[in-house]
Amino acid sequence: MLKKTIIGLYFIMILVQCTNSNPDRIDILFSAYQNDSPGAAVMVIHHGKIILERYYGLADLNTNTPISKLTNFRLASVSKQFTAMAILQLMDQGKIKFNTGLRGVFPEMPDYAETINFGQLLHHTSGVIDYEDLIADSATIPVRDADILKLLIGQDSTYFPPGSNYSYSNGGYALLALTVERLSGLSFSEYLEENIFIPTGMTGSVAFVGDQNIIPHRAFGYNVENNVTTFSDQSMTSSVLGDGGIYSSVSDMYKWDQALYNFDLVGDAWMDSAFTPWLKNYGCGWRIEDYKGLKRVSHTGSTCGFRTDYQRFPKSEFSVIILTNRREPGVQYLAEALTDIYLLESRD
Repeated sequence: MLKKTIIGLYFIMILVQCTNSNPDRIDILFSAYQNDSPGAAVMVIHHGKIILERYYGLADLNTNTPISKLTNFRLASVSKQFTAMAILQLMDQGKIKFNTGLRGVFPEMPDYAETINFGQLLHHTSGVIDYEDLIADSATIPVRDADILKLLIGQDSTYFPPGSNYSYSNGGYALLALTVERLSGLSFSEYLEENIFIPTGMTGSVAFVGDQNIIPHRAFGYNVENNVTTFSDQSMTSSVLGDGGIYSSVSDMYKWDQALYNFDLVGDAWMDSAFTPWLKNYGCGWRIEDYKGLKRVSHTGSTCGFRTDYQRFPKSEFSVIILTNRREPGVQYLAEALTDIYLLESRD
């Protein structure tokens, strides 16, 4: 009996050590985001349950506001999946198709747009010129989606014949946001609020238009270089909505993650198309890849003051969300580390 008791106490000690070591392991991974630094919000979801939820650092260094579950970060290119979902909803309603020509919605576009369709815009195979390279060095007023249309109207060619190759295009997603406005009669921010954010319960999320709405619980962006932190919240392209202008929290992103399993926003055929790649393993606002033998659908976000990553493993019902308010470093390696710890190690 004494021997069994000793063995039982031994295993309890081992269990306690493992339980206690796991949080330390995560804190070490996110050590650069702690204390009075620009921070991070971290969430791991498995079978609908939140199995890790951590908040590090500050959302606003001026007011020493800590990051919380409600803190809204600029998603940067993670926004593209919402833009794509809005387009898929319009397709589900019969207002547009993958093969609908761009000039069918934008007749003012020049001749080169004649062979561009909306499927190509969604999958980055349109060849549309990068609008970042078209902004004048002397420009002082941030551009918006409508300005991107004007810039692209002034071009006379694409990088390659539409549909023949892959080239990641922020401009293509700006055109998609404008398409939502033309076909719905709503502003892009209004459309998202009425058709995606409210139906999913993402009531804190917003497509930010500086003179029209506000960001509740806002995180401001920073750059940390050589141990010096500088304010770096907005750039000349931060006001473009379709490619990266949405702000959200891990709390709202959890609701989005779960909604993607329910097919409530679009029919299941359209949802399947979101996760079906054309060229270069890119679907509709999602990268589709293999990660250590598992299908991963994901997207990263990068802008002047924010880095984000959202990874989903649908067959395992496992997701990782990392939102940070600092320019560098990228956080994909952190998301993969959490996947290794909470999914792959448990599987082994």
